[in-house]
Amino acid sequence: MGDGEKPVVGAVIWADLTVKDVDGVRDFYSQVAGWRASPVDVGGYEDFNMLPPGSDTPAAGVCQARGVNADLPAQWLIYIVVADLDVSMARCVELGGKVIAGPRSTGPGTRYCVIQDPAGAVCALYQAGEGP
Repeated sequence: MGDGEKPVVGAVIWADLTVKDVDGVRDFYSQVAGWRASPVDVGGYEDFNMLPPGSDTPAAGVCQARGVNADLPAQWLIYIVVADLDVSMARCVELGGKVIAGPRSTGPGTRYCVIQDPAGAVCALYQAGEGP
């Protein structure tokens, strides 16, 4: 996604992993995937953007299972863009899924939640804000 572009509805735009042992998992993926860790201050502790070799564009995130992330499952979590988070959450529940975390705001008009589908798989739904 280039600067100023809004994400495309239906696209997977991010993946992160929330764990208790963030340092160990960060180091694991550095050794296994060749990713370089870039710290992200989240207010009193650090999460990490993971950068592919030779790139400054993050491929994924490794996050601490604390604060707003304390209730997230320890699995790779993809973020799928939706047009209207409230509509998508309602459809999720109507179709036998569950909203298991959120919704949460990440900036003006930008929100996400974590859902579980009827088969038990978990993902995040992401609604982009109005700005670029």
